[in-house]
Formats: sequence, C-alpha cells, structure tokens
Amino acid sequence: MLLYALQRLAVLAATLFFASIIVFAVMNVLPGNAAETMLGPTATPEAVAALSHKLGLDQPLLARYAHWVGGALRGDLGLSYAYGAPIAPLIASSLAVSAPLAAMAMALAAAIALSAGVYAADRRGKTGDAIVMGASQIGLAVPNFWLAILLVIVFAVTLRIVPAGGFPGWGEPLRALGALVLPAVALGVVQAAILTRVTRSAVIEALNEDFMRTARAKGVARRAALWRHALPNALVPILTIMGLQFANLIAGAIVVENVFVLPGLGRLMLQSISNRDTLVVENSVMLIAVIVIGLNFAVDLGCAAIDPRLRAGSA
Repeated sequence: MLLYALQRLAVLAATLFFASIIVFAVMNVLPGNAAETMLGPTATPEAVAALSHKLGLDQPLLARYAHWVGGALRGDLGLSYAYGAPIAPLIASSLAVSAPLAAMAMALAAAIALSAGVYAADRRGKTGDAIVMGASQIGLAVPNFWLAILLVIVFAVTLRIVPAGGFPGWGEPLRALGALVLPAVALGVVQAAILTRVTRSAVIEALNEDFMRTARAKGVARRAALWRHALPNALVPILTIMGLQFANLIAGAIVVENVFVLPGLGRLMLQSISNRDTLVVENSVMLIAVIVIGLNFAVDLGCAAIDPRLRAGSA
C-alpha cells in the first residue's frame, strides 16, 4: 500500500506541475496585454506601462512563472488589482462558503443515491426499479439553476422557512447553515440522480458475483447480504464518481451561488472576470485544479484500500 501511495503521489506532483504550466500559459501567453485589458482602450501608454510593471508583466515568462509558483508555495498569491487586497484571504473566505456547500450537497446526494440505488438494484426489473430510474432521469434533465429558483419561490418567498439569499458569515453558525440548505438541495438533487444510476449498476454487477451466492447459501439474509457484501464490493466505481462530483460541486456551483447571492469561489471568479482581475482568476483556477487532482488522489487511495487488486495491478 505504501508503494502504491508513493506512486500515486508522484503522479499527483507531476500532474500539478503540468496543470500549473497550462493555467499560467492560458492566462499569460494568449494574445493581448492584461494591463491594457484592465485599463481599457482609452488608457495612455504610460499608464499601461506602469500597470504592466506593477503586475510584473514586463518580466520574462519564465521569471514570471517562477515568481508565481514560488509565491503560491509560500502562500503569497499577490494582490488583487480590482479589490486592492491580498488574493489569498479573498480566495480563503470564498472557499469557506463553497467547500461547506459542496460537502452538504455531496452528503445529500450520497444519502439519496446509495439508498435509492441499492433499492433499485434489489428490485431490478420491477415497479420499484422503474420508479427510481424514472425519477433519476427527471433529476438528470432538471437544470440546477431552475431548481434553485423554484426552491427560492416555494421555501423562501411563499413559505418563508429559509432566507432567499445572502450569507451571514460563520460567526452565526446556525444562520450560516440555514443559508446553505437550499443551495445544497439544488446542487445535491442533480448529483444524486447521476450517482443513483451508477450505484444501481455497480450493485447489480456485485449481486451476480460468486461471493453473493456463497453468502446466501450460508444463510445470510438477503437484505444483510445486500448491504454488507454487495454494496462494499460496489464502492470502487461509486467512490470514483463521488470524487469527480465533489470537485465539480466546488468548481461548478457558480450559477447556484449567484442565484442565492453566496460569496463563494464561483462568484469570486465571475466578478474577477468581469473586473478583468486576471491574477485572481489565475490563482482561483489553479486552486480548483489542486482540489480536483487532490480528490482524485484521495479516491485512488480509497479504492486501493477497498480493492487490493488495484494495488497489485500497479506493482
């Protein structure tokens, strides 16, 4: 297991390195001058030159890349041109909203999907299976922003159970959690539809294995065999999809964050793009890349711990 972990860690480091090159290249090598974009077409050459020097755009590309990576490793992401503040606290405060929101949405999706997927697999070809699959198909077809608007109308405007938007900060934990309930539902229901179908397929495959017939022959009850043997052996594809979904929830919640006026990472990126604050966008995109690659690393280790054959295959 240690050798496998070291191999995956080496892959992670190499992937992060190439991801940093791609992010830097996209933000800095494309045609156009970031200083000119920020100041607009009416800016004087002197103003453009001054801002280019301030942003370090007059330095060679290799030196700029080394400065950016070195600063990121030290926790110094530079200054935001639009906000006039250090970028690291801006991203940290946004992530403090997006990460709990993604965790709540993922927990909801997992709770729904595991229950519904196992239920459908146990009753494959029957009415219960058809109902679950039909509901999941509807969930796949529903855009999360439309569901978010519908939730606001019903639970915030009509019933007034939860706030319609905004975020009070973690100084008031109960109110903060309450502000994330509807966004988490809007995000989690759609992800649950995807995960339900994956869970059903994985569990059905596990039900056809020899160990299930052995367990049943030994007198293990059907429900116990389903949850104690079939589901654990179906977890590898389920965990893989969950890892991808969690990363997608952090990176792709921008529309829902705007519907609920949440100061999350997606909203920060949207505002930074509107303000032409390229350094904030660059660091935010790299952070998302780190999260995605790190989650894939964690999922690989989790799957290897569940299924020793994965470790043997890498030896």
